[in-house]
Amino acid sequence: MISVENLKVEFGVTPLFEDVSFVINKKDRIALVGKNGAGKSTMLKILAGQQKPTSGIVAKQHGITVGYLPQVMILSDARTVMAEAEMAFEHIFELQNRLDEMHRDLSERTDYDSESYHELIERFTHTNERYLMMGGGNYKAEIERTLIGLGFNRSDFERPTSEFSGGWRMRIELAKLLLRHPDVLLLDEPTNHLDIESIQWLETFLKNVPGAVVLVSHDRAFINSVTNRTIEISCGHIYDYKVKYDDFVVLRRERREQQLRAFENQQKEIKETEEFIERFRYKATKAVQVQNRIKQLEKIVPIKVDEEDNSSLHLKFVVSVRSGNYPLICERVGKAYGNHTVFHDVTLTISRGEKVAFVGKNGEGKSTLVKCIMGEIPYEGTLTLGHNVQIGYFAQNQAQLLDENLTVFDTIDRVAKGDIRLKIRDILGAFMFGGEASEKKVKILSGGERSRLAMIKLLLEPVNFLILDEPTNHLDMRSKDVLKEAIREFDGTVIVVSHDREFLDGLVTKVYEFCGGIVKEHLGGIYDFLEKKNLSNLQELQLSRSPVVSNNVNVEPASENKLSYEERKELNRKVRKLEKQVEECEEHIGDLEEQIQVLEQKMSTPENASDMNLFQTYQNLKQELAKYENEWEQFSLELEDLKNDL
Repeated sequence: MISVENLKVEFGVTPLFEDVSFVINKKDRIALVGKNGAGKSTMLKILAGQQKPTSGIVAKQHGITVGYLPQVMILSDARTVMAEAEMAFEHIFELQNRLDEMHRDLSERTDYDSESYHELIERFTHTNERYLMMGGGNYKAEIERTLIGLGFNRSDFERPTSEFSGGWRMRIELAKLLLRHPDVLLLDEPTNHLDIESIQWLETFLKNVPGAVVLVSHDRAFINSVTNRTIEISCGHIYDYKVKYDDFVVLRRERREQQLRAFENQQKEIKETEEFIERFRYKATKAVQVQNRIKQLEKIVPIKVDEEDNSSLHLKFVVSVRSGNYPLICERVGKAYGNHTVFHDVTLTISRGEKVAFVGKNGEGKSTLVKCIMGEIPYEGTLTLGHNVQIGYFAQNQAQLLDENLTVFDTIDRVAKGDIRLKIRDILGAFMFGGEASEKKVKILSGGERSRLAMIKLLLEPVNFLILDEPTNHLDMRSKDVLKEAIREFDGTVIVVSHDREFLDGLVTKVYEFCGGIVKEHLGGIYDFLEKKNLSNLQELQLSRSPVVSNNVNVEPASENKLSYEERKELNRKVRKLEKQVEECEEHIGDLEEQIQVLEQKMSTPENASDMNLFQTYQNLKQELAKYENEWEQFSLELEDLKNDL
């Protein structure tokens, strides 16, 4: 379907990769892997036709279609969720318009026996058959199935896309891409904004698509489930394995061992040759042999060894004093924003040494309960931390708390104690801060780099209770292996909020599921939980959430149509006020996003890259944007609840 021949890409002096050739066949499910910066995203852009290589050929079979989902894209705000998803069927709408025109012509004409009339009937019949074959009669049902599979509720379909966060809007783009049914799907980190249930749905979908799939992902369980071929980009070249990722890891280890043996033999040969040249350089009787050895040395092509796999590095979280038997007890804990209840009557006990997972659909309150535990937000009920509890907390915004004036190395050097100080370079390398990257200032790091640095910092601080909110979002597989092993060997208590099944597998022994305002306890690991959910019908989570049953108390939804005239009038007044507040927030957000985009373009130029005034202005705008986004979210939730009461 796609043939790549002698591909070369250069950025500066050193090629990103060169002499790359491979073929993508129908039914291929390819995992494109390699360390960060190896060129995976660049390869996808080239295959999608969005970037030109320095040299080489990318040949596509005539008539095939290619669909590409990048990590970052410009999203439209002008339509509802359903209307935006329907954009995937523009080709069907064109056929529908042609059918309507032909139908009008047929109904208006009276020359039933003419040749042109019969030709029009034939065209109408042919076009109608094409329309039906392409799904014209049931495309809305397919849209609904896809949106629901990706986590949307039916009540979301008519909401403007502007009401959704960036992660949810990326799901809409993914839905549009899947609905177009391209012959080749190119997906760059498609699971970044999906919860476990949506990832499972996407796995099933990708296994059944008739065309080819090429994907980049750090979710090992996902790529193991979907792919049957692994292409690794390493040291500027590719290695093509006709196996899934787990089998590739074994074969890659064997390949690296062979490379090491060949490298060692070559180094031994070089050393012996150099010693011979040095020993007999000034002896006339050996001049010919010396010249021959010099020529041999010049002809040697150095053997490259794949990048060192730092996942073998063993680290441990530093445990402080022993905590009490029960580090956390929640009794009937609840949290609401206005009329919107996030969760209620949460009662749970976590014992010392337990490692538990918080899972559930996005927006069900996992991070909110963590903030309650940390005392960051008020709540109802009783929440008790045990004796001597010292919490190490990794929040999704943890990176903002780093000292921006320190280098990466100095940030870690300040918290490292004892013998661990000798391993700082190794630790930084395991988390992709090897070489010159360790000397970067924190203020010039990307969001992902800051998150990784914050995780290393937490790794070295003495605590006995770890709370990690989506800790793997910016880690590659090697870094995740290092972190997982460190958590597994940690002697204290751990709460992990994550949708990464592979990361949670073998790590947690209890799962708390957040669903419909209720938190349910499930004993066992993450796959035990998933097996139970499949047996008890996972689709029930998509259904209406009322009435809700908790602790044997049946909470009925509010009665409808029982409001008095005055109550309805007061509700309408509040609705108008909230609508105005939502509108004002949206205007502020739009203005701030435009200002931020302008600044980002300025900061990306060499002359402004180190302008601290620009950077400070950028940070201030981002903080202001976050404030208005929080206000918009709260006003929108209150508005939705009030409208439901009318």
